[in-house]
Amino acid sequence: MTLLAVAVLGRGLVDPDQPVVHADDEGFLRGRGVFETVRVYRGRPFRLDDHLARLSQSAERLGLRQPQKAELQDLVAQAVEAAGAGEGMLRVYLTPGREGSGTPLALALVASLPPDLEQMRSRGLRLASVALGVEPGTWPLGGIKSTSYAVNMLALDEARRRGADDAVFLALGGILLEGPTTNVWWRRGRTLFTPALDLGILAGVTRAVVMEAASGLGYEVREGAFPLEELLSAEEAFTSSSVREIMPVVSVDGRPVGDGSPGQAAAAFQRALRQAAAA
Repeated sequence: MTLLAVAVLGRGLVDPDQPVVHADDEGFLRGRGVFETVRVYRGRPFRLDDHLARLSQSAERLGLRQPQKAELQDLVAQAVEAAGAGEGMLRVYLTPGREGSGTPLALALVASLPPDLEQMRSRGLRLASVALGVEPGTWPLGGIKSTSYAVNMLALDEARRRGADDAVFLALGGILLEGPTTNVWWRRGRTLFTPALDLGILAGVTRAVVMEAASGLGYEVREGAFPLEELLSAEEAFTSSSVREIMPVVSVDGRPVGDGSPGQAAAAFQRALRQAAAA
């Protein structure tokens, strides 16, 4: 991925190769920050209002001062226009700023997409389950898109060490939660299953698109607390996220899901997502 444009609240566009975060910024010192990742289609951030609303909710839970929504929208518009890319990924960050300053730092970054997304979609993801060691719904950062991402990255490293592409978190009792950057889905017949939000998982914007599209595609959705075995015995599985979109899952912990190949529901919801983005 290549960083294409950076905009800083109060400064406007800056050179992507120049530093913009001070060493005493609380986002760096203490991981006190929130962010959103947004897919850009044909020069338009997809469901930006939903992402900014979630950014605000995350910031409120961490007690962060927030700029006005219009300021963030303008910041995003500057970065997206400067990037000049039809397709890409936008990240919006908010931290408390420099220690003791009382002035929040907001950044908008636009970068190119990972080059291997379609290759990955063709073959499907291999997941590895990683125990989070908490009761469902008790993780303090559950549902917050926080810059405190060390646990997520450790889980991803562990999954890759085990020969997988990505991880899926488990609460105590083997209850399925989410991936480090994704929501998780699986199918039996015409019923889709996914962990419920009250388990402390992130309310994914792409997750919401799947929910909206399900009935029109002939699927019922069931949310709840499900053990890992439910996923392992599914006919099909996939993940949802802003950058990867709908990504089929072909195995979990080395065991094939269904027939071990990308399934029909993943393909249908990927098309539905693209149609929503084009509307």
